[in-house]
Amino acid sequence: MINLPTELLRTFIKTVETGSFTRAAEAVGRTQSAVSLQIRRLEDLLDAPLFLRGSHRVRLTEEGTTLLDYGRRILALNDEAVGSLRQPKVAGSVRLGAPHEYTASLLPVILGKFAQSHPKVMLEVTCDLSKNLLKRMDEGEFDLVVALHDDPGDGRGAKVLTEPLQWVTSQDHVRHEERPLSLVVAPPPCIYRSRVLLNLNRQAVPWQIAYTSSSYSGIVAAVRAGLGVTVLAGSTVPDGVRLLGEREGFPDMGSLDVRLHMTPESPNEAAMRLSEYIASSLS
Repeated sequence: MINLPTELLRTFIKTVETGSFTRAAEAVGRTQSAVSLQIRRLEDLLDAPLFLRGSHRVRLTEEGTTLLDYGRRILALNDEAVGSLRQPKVAGSVRLGAPHEYTASLLPVILGKFAQSHPKVMLEVTCDLSKNLLKRMDEGEFDLVVALHDDPGDGRGAKVLTEPLQWVTSQDHVRHEERPLSLVVAPPPCIYRSRVLLNLNRQAVPWQIAYTSSSYSGIVAAVRAGLGVTVLAGSTVPDGVRLLGEREGFPDMGSLDVRLHMTPESPNEAAMRLSEYIASSLS
């Protein structure tokens, strides 16, 4: 039986998350040649290529994509075991930005567990639309950002999850049968909003914006009250709503990528640990 050294897995994952061997070397405190040797050793152990050679940016093979999921889970268990048995030494603060729907649904549980295993790390969480978060990160406001991406060819950040998009409406109203179709959306530059309007226009479905809210809770409340329909990422669909699909005349909305972004400057250890924890938990 082959044992996969955790230091090799950590280097592999950091290479994927940072997008280059050079930045991975800085993140793990090794030279670029040392990182390349570690990746090669991991490939030799698995007898499989992990990266596509000759590409301008880091791209995974099919085997590499499979290992990424397993590697994150292995490291998460490793770090959880070590954290529960040793006095945590990681300290500092992390400025995290995330979309409203994730801070209201998935992230509270993830961040709660992280805080238990890293009590000396102070988290400062800010909610905003994904495009706003990335702009604010470029301006130095965040150490780490969870963001939605609607361009599959966008190489920024490290993809941790692919979300199918779902049409949702009230369980108690039939507003979704009316035309023009009443929409509940966030203001620009919301990615959901752009995808909804683009697809409805392609299908020549008449529409009107009935309610606008920048918060996830406001959008869900409006949908439940029967003000209109909206689109949400699959993992953030709450209880108490009805899903709509092509059988009801609603076009397939495809999917979005959830990506993790770290500050381009050398991130602090607390931010790196949180990044790894979120990635392993979401994937």
